[in-house]
Amino acid sequence: MVKEGIRILIADDNSTDRMLLSRIVRNQGHQVIEAENGAEAVELFQQQRPEMVLMDVMMPLMNGKDAAKKIKALAGEELVPLIFLTSLTDAQSLADCLESGGDDFLSKPYNNVIIQAKIKSFSRMRDMQQILQQQRDTIATNNEHLLHEQHVAKAVFDNVAHAGCLSAPNIRYIVSPLSIFNGDVLLAARKPGGGMHVLLGDFTGHGLPAAIGAMPMAEIFYGMTSKGFALRDVLREINLKLKGILPVGFFCCAAVVDMNFDRGHAAIWMGGVPDCVLLRANGERIELKSSNLPLGVLSNEQFNDTLDDYVMEVGDRLLMWSDGILEARNADGKMFGEPRLKQVLDDSSSVDQVFDGIHRALDQFMGGSQRDDDTTLIELQMTDEQALEAYLPDLRSGPIAGPVDWHMTYRMESHTLRHFNPLPLLMHIMMEVPGLRVMGGELHTVMAELFSNAFEHGVLGLDSSLKSSPQGFMEYYRQREQKLQQLIEGYVEVRMRHDGDGHGGKLLIEFEDSGPGFDYKSLPIAEERTGSDDTQYCGRGIPLLSSICERLTYKGRGNQVEAEVHWPQATSRRE
Repeated sequence: MVKEGIRILIADDNSTDRMLLSRIVRNQGHQVIEAENGAEAVELFQQQRPEMVLMDVMMPLMNGKDAAKKIKALAGEELVPLIFLTSLTDAQSLADCLESGGDDFLSKPYNNVIIQAKIKSFSRMRDMQQILQQQRDTIATNNEHLLHEQHVAKAVFDNVAHAGCLSAPNIRYIVSPLSIFNGDVLLAARKPGGGMHVLLGDFTGHGLPAAIGAMPMAEIFYGMTSKGFALRDVLREINLKLKGILPVGFFCCAAVVDMNFDRGHAAIWMGGVPDCVLLRANGERIELKSSNLPLGVLSNEQFNDTLDDYVMEVGDRLLMWSDGILEARNADGKMFGEPRLKQVLDDSSSVDQVFDGIHRALDQFMGGSQRDDDTTLIELQMTDEQALEAYLPDLRSGPIAGPVDWHMTYRMESHTLRHFNPLPLLMHIMMEVPGLRVMGGELHTVMAELFSNAFEHGVLGLDSSLKSSPQGFMEYYRQREQKLQQLIEGYVEVRMRHDGDGHGGKLLIEFEDSGPGFDYKSLPIAEERTGSDDTQYCGRGIPLLSSICERLTYKGRGNQVEAEVHWPQATSRRE
């Protein structure tokens, strides 16, 4: 419905014409403001802000075209229809009027019906423009509020998703998000026993929907890795979670790597991601292909958690990328594509140049054009474990809150021993003590070695001397699998006790197994931490434990062992 009773400014130096037009407009129910020239029209417009202007073209002091320019400038974003009153007929003169800011013409002599129709028409336009402005302002306000909330949410997301070791010296990466939230996810975390887990994920879509899936995935990845879970267990838990929370059609393509720096080994799982490459320091290139469906597609019964193993020497590099790299388009709509990527690999004279070469080639190809997907590239280099030692927190600044005095007993019978790895659970309990967290790697080593000795040598009765050669290793694990399947009785019991005051503490770990034990009293390693060649029955295990533990004691018939660990650990012992 058209608004009635608007204020209309009529500017005309001819008093007769002005009075006639004013009477017509007033009779139609509108208020009239009269001006005798252009200068007066501009002044009255500034003072009274009429909603429409009817202005003669030829006037003294300031003509209608100059006055129109000033009035339109004063109106700003507000729509103030300006109709010229003219007897001009040539096309150029009329065009000049429109160029100066006019919206329409009203020819003399005036026609009552035409005047009424034009006023109603422009009033409707003005009302519509005001509604659009209000909607625009509302959208802008809501968008500003939404962006603020997204930036806050992104800060939370980044604190969760980037809480690992992406800054480690053996990792290089670039991430170019299409929106505030990135549909590509990079996660990296050190394992308690050494090495690291790395995950490159590419969720369906990008922005907030992708981040919703990335949050629980990051929590599971970091939480389970820090507690010593194997990468296969981490993958299964992530797949189960994403399968449960993501709607149909949403999933996460991923490449996941378990890097073992001591053994010079990488285990890789790939699902739905583009092929990646393993670059040897000597220039050899191995293409790695995805053989699994993305995470969040299959049920856990159907999910395949098999990892492919690769030997990596110091200096070898693993390069992975999201499909945003291959599908990046330039201003002409052409994709970067796999051929260009392979050309960069072929043109690189050394493995040191490949990462920068891909980054540079992609930037040159894009040429500043807008990206239509998230792009991520990561390089993982095999290095020495010592190069990745994390900084330790200062435990001397005051007491640390957490459990102080506690003890527990955990007994595993034959069925549990066949199907369950207790190390993540036991590590989780110990990591609740803040002072022990900085010793996560050492404690994982102690627990893994003691459990392995109790279970494999004690319960299963395996002979460690088999592991003196590669062929012996194969025979050892063949026998282990055979005896594991035949296990019907036996147990391993773990007892842990911790005492401390928040500034330091002592952890006593006891393992007992149902095996026959061994004659530990005849050997010189019973309670010694240094010296003695103990490789005659346990390889590197006992010296390694002795270098970490304050005390290592065998008891009973050799089927019981006590390990005592103090924190904070002396620097000399850590070295």
